[in-house]
Amino acid sequence: MDAQSQWTGLDAARLERIGAHLERNYIANGKIAGCQVSVARHGHMAYQKSFGLMDIERGKPTADDTIYRIYSMTKPITSVALMTLYEQGYFQLNDPVSRYVPSWKAHRVWVSGEGADMVTEAPARPVSFRDVLSHTAGLTYGGGLPGVGIQHPIDEIYRGLKIRSAGTRDTMVEFMDKLSQVPLRYQPGTAWMYSLATDVCGALVEIISGKPLDQYLDEVIFGPLGMKDTSFFVAPDKVDRFAANYQRGADKKLKLIDDPATSDFTRDPAFKSGGGGLTGTSADYLRFCEMLRRGGELDGHRVLGPRTLEVMHMNHLPGNKDLTQLALGTFSETANEGVGFGLGFATTLGQVETGAPGVGDYYWGGAASTIFWVDPREDLCLVFMTQLMPSGTFNFRGQLKSIVYSSIID
Repeated sequence: MDAQSQWTGLDAARLERIGAHLERNYIANGKIAGCQVSVARHGHMAYQKSFGLMDIERGKPTADDTIYRIYSMTKPITSVALMTLYEQGYFQLNDPVSRYVPSWKAHRVWVSGEGADMVTEAPARPVSFRDVLSHTAGLTYGGGLPGVGIQHPIDEIYRGLKIRSAGTRDTMVEFMDKLSQVPLRYQPGTAWMYSLATDVCGALVEIISGKPLDQYLDEVIFGPLGMKDTSFFVAPDKVDRFAANYQRGADKKLKLIDDPATSDFTRDPAFKSGGGGLTGTSADYLRFCEMLRRGGELDGHRVLGPRTLEVMHMNHLPGNKDLTQLALGTFSETANEGVGFGLGFATTLGQVETGAPGVGDYYWGGAASTIFWVDPREDLCLVFMTQLMPSGTFNFRGQLKSIVYSSIID
């Protein structure tokens, strides 16, 4: 056994299957432009490699410091930020959001109908902080997900109010007040639906802390953890490291959908999306994951207490149910079988149900097929970066899990 295997308990030769798999099935045949994989265990790097191109049009190879759109992998970061305010006593999980956003006292819940014939009722209880952290608030994405049209009568109201629409420059308070005018899709806490809830968490960070969201993230997470390339936009001196973003067309060929030279991500956005606005590197996100693995601390900087973090990756779905029993809508960054949801993370409840190892791991992904997971039992983290939309095109998570967990030898 080599020294690296002794430190990590991972067979280095078996981990090399990662590269063989990715090259054979994705890079050589042009299914993705390029990618990066980082695997760490017991605090030691076990595998870290880059593949293919970060920009096909310019022929630029993927580099160690390539910057990616992480989209919904912003959500766990925002959730951690909100929970740092929980630790300071600003709220309890069952407190109503309306404590800080009075307009949310006016919420109604959709019952039936649409337009002028829509029937609503009063919520059985107010939307709580737990609800927005766990996507059980009754919010939706308003039909605003890529490739997803208007799906429900209330989505028309989201569209009419231009909630998170392109070009809107709402403040966080204006965003929250608009949401108070939209009926909830279901009674709070009774179902799960992927939604703007984490954008709400970002707004709450700003409202409660009194600091702009980006400033709070810099001061509390990015600065202390040394996440020097994570930001809501790519600075001019870093654009040459910014990857191109692609979509798989009907002809199964890659189509450029966001050129790094002209991308909106090269401009400071008026609205900082806590649900999907960040860009960053593999190295930065791995530092965030290592902080999680270590119970909220890294290199002497504590972001969260270990007990708080433990609560975050428990299953908060009512009755300890999984997403097959509670999820509405078809879009998510996870499969539903054997999967619960905590405060910003999905979590594996059963290996038999999911058909994959890693019970108790917690994770999420992003719209451009980026993924991560943290496994407390195995003391392991993985970060996978690529730029292919939509995220459900290929099952990178399941495939990488098969290879990584079969490499554990201690």
